[in-house]
Amino acid sequence: MKEFIEYILQFGSLNQQQLDLISSKANELELSKDEYFSEAGKIAQQVGFVLDGIIRVCYYNNKGEEITKYFIDENNLVVDIESFDNDICSNSYVQAITDCKLLVFSKKDWKELLDTIIGWDAIVHKIISKALRQKVERRSPLVSEDATTRYLMFLKIYPNVINRIPLSYVASYLGITQSSLSRIRKNIR
Repeated sequence: MKEFIEYILQFGSLNQQQLDLISSKANELELSKDEYFSEAGKIAQQVGFVLDGIIRVCYYNNKGEEITKYFIDENNLVVDIESFDNDICSNSYVQAITDCKLLVFSKKDWKELLDTIIGWDAIVHKIISKALRQKVERRSPLVSEDATTRYLMFLKIYPNVINRIPLSYVASYLGITQSSLSRIRKNIR
């Protein structure tokens, strides 16, 4: 819980009573590798905070190919925000790619925190804004660069991820085949 409190206090200040209320609403959840936090075709029902492990967000394109959109590692929130906020079915899968430990808030409890704690909505807004900025910063350069440059950027963006996840997910994220990724890795060493 300490990690989550430190995380949210970067975005605003809360008193001890408010922090205690937030703590009382959090539950720990362990996801095994390959287990889903939320799934396409369903409405997201919870907000999580990754304490340990790596999660990926992926979808299937119209050819049935699995595409990794991004990764979420420790000390970051995980939620399909569009599905969660608007009660619409998600088009993405949110999947543990290592064994994960998360703090989780149900939709009901999250809403109660928004309704009860003055300033909580501003903190949440800042967190979401930062996450969206990061997502754009991480994806935009990948569009125009060659595969080797994309891979080197991936290493910079996700320094704690590369040795912990299957290379097939990295290749999918980079938009290249696994054999191309192997070739790039061999040439860089």
